[in-house]
This record gives sequence, C-alpha cells and structure tokens, in this order.
Amino acid sequence: MSNPGQRAVRSGLVLVMLFGLGACFSSGGGDSPTGAQVAHSQVGLASWYGRPFHGRTTASGERYDMHALTAAHRTLAFGTRVRVVNLKNGKSVVVRINDRGPFVKGRIVDVSRRAADQLAFRQDGITKVRVEVLKAAGG
Repeated sequence: MSNPGQRAVRSGLVLVMLFGLGACFSSGGGDSPTGAQVAHSQVGLASWYGRPFHGRTTASGERYDMHALTAAHRTLAFGTRVRVVNLKNGKSVVVRINDRGPFVKGRIVDVSRRAADQLAFRQDGITKVRVEVLKAAGG
C-alpha cells in the first residue's frame, strides 16, 4: 500500500499528463472544434459582408447574421468549419460556411462582419488570408 504522500504525487502526475495531452490536441483557434486538424488550405483574398445582407436568406437557406461567425465560399459544403488566418497580422477565427460567394475575381472567401472584426480587417475591406478546412480528429 502507498502512503498519502505517494498518492498525492501520483495524482499530481496524472493531472499533469492529462493537461499535457489536452494541449497536444488544441488547435489554437479558440472556437475551433476539439482536436481539429487541417484537411487542406487555400491562400487568397478575403472580404466581408454586413448590414445590407443582414437578415436575408443565404444560399444554405438560413438567415444571414452579421454577428455570427460564418462565411461564404464558392465550393465548400455548407456546415464546413474553416479557420481563416489573416496573413497580415496573424489573427485567426473559425467560421462555418453557410453561403455561396464571393463573386469577385481573386477573392476566395467572404466572412461575416464579426469575423472581419476578429481578423482586424473590417476597415480595410479586404485582406490576404489562408483558409484552412478543418476536420475532426479521426475523421
């Protein structure tokens, strides 16, 4: 049998190991799914859309909410989660694809106003980004 001191040390080691494993599975995106891995990525220009489209029906059938973390992409399936990384400042956000677009040559994604705020490019209007399509671990 072990004494209480040995049990405390073992319990502490178990906690350290569990926290260490949790850090290994963190994707660093905050809002990204637990254990998310990048399936593939794309680099190009992002723009954002807001008030004129707020409340309108998106291509997926849901109402556009400029305060939600969503985006439009030409080909990705609705519901796909992507991490958008602003290549000018390193900021990133995970959004869900729920609309089609952008329909301007050279642009690869249109993000919601909230996502543009989190990426810190709303005033600029457009920025160079990397779009990382996320997949769940084991998926």
